[in-house]
Amino acid sequence: MQSIISISNLTKTYASGLQALKRVDLEIRKGEIFALLGPNGAGKTTLISIICGIVTPTTGTVIADGHDILSDYRSARAKIGLVPQELTTDMFGTTWNTMRFSRGLFGRAPNPAHLEKVLRELSLWDKRNDRIMTLSGGMKRRVLIAKALAHEPDILFLDEPTAGVDVELRRDMWALVRQLRDSGVTIILTTHYIDEAEEMADRIGVISKGELILVEEKTELMKKLGKKQMTLHLQEPMTEIPATLGEWHLILKDKGNELEYNFDAREEGTGIPLLLRRLSELGIGFKDLQTRQSSLEDIFVSLVHDRT
Repeated sequence: MQSIISISNLTKTYASGLQALKRVDLEIRKGEIFALLGPNGAGKTTLISIICGIVTPTTGTVIADGHDILSDYRSARAKIGLVPQELTTDMFGTTWNTMRFSRGLFGRAPNPAHLEKVLRELSLWDKRNDRIMTLSGGMKRRVLIAKALAHEPDILFLDEPTAGVDVELRRDMWALVRQLRDSGVTIILTTHYIDEAEEMADRIGVISKGELILVEEKTELMKKLGKKQMTLHLQEPMTEIPATLGEWHLILKDKGNELEYNFDAREEGTGIPLLLRRLSELGIGFKDLQTRQSSLEDIFVSLVHDRT
C-alpha cells in the first residue's frame, strides 16, 4: 500500500539535553488509521509536532504526501489537519468564523458548502453562530476537529481526541473517525485509551522513551503477542499446588479456590488436555472453567514494562 507519510532517521534533542526522539523510522499508509501508543513523556506529542511543522527536528526527514516538511513546508502543512490535546482557539469567536478563518489561513478559497457539511457531520450545525466559550467541553472538542478539517486535509492528526469527554461522545467520535477514513483521509491517533486503539486502528505503533519499539498490524499483534489464560474454579480449596503439576507453572488464587494457567494460544500443544487429565487423576475437581484472551492493554503494559 502507498505511504502518505515517510519518516527517516528522525531525532529530537532539546537544548536541555533531553533526547525526546531516538532515530524514528516509520511509514504511514494512505487511508489507514494508525494509533500511536505510549506512556506520558514517551515522545508521542513531539513526533506529531515535528510532522506538523511545530517543532524542528534535530536530524532526519519527514515527507508528507510527497512534500518535505522543512524544505516545502507550506505544501506539506496544507496536507495536514491537527487536532491538539489542548483547546487552542479563540473562545470569543463563533464556530463558523473559526472554521472560515482556519480555511483562509491555508489559502483555500471560500467553500461554505464544505464547512456546512463538516459541521453537520459533527452535530455542530445548530451551534455555528454560538461563541465557542459558551459551548460544552465535548462541543469545544468537536470544534477543534471541525477547524482541522476546514481546509480539506488528506492527513488528520488526533492528539488525545477524546480526553475528558463522556463515553457517548467518544463513541460518536469513533464513528466520525471511521467515516473520515472511508472518505480517504489518513488518520494518525494518539490515545491513552487502549480500547480506543483496539476498536479503531488498522495498525499500532508503541513508543517508549523516544524509541518506536513496535509497529504492527493490530490483528497480527494480537495473534503474535496475545496470551490466553485459563482459570479453574475448584470444588475444594487447595493450600498448595502438588509438585506433579509443576510443569504447568500454575498459580493458586482466591484463597486457594482458583487455579490459573497461562499459555500461548499460538502453540499447537497447549498442555490443557494433559493438565485436566492429571487433575482428574489427583482427584482435584473443579466447578467451572474460564478462558480469557489477553487484551491490547495487557500487551502494551508488557511491552513498555520490558523496556524499563
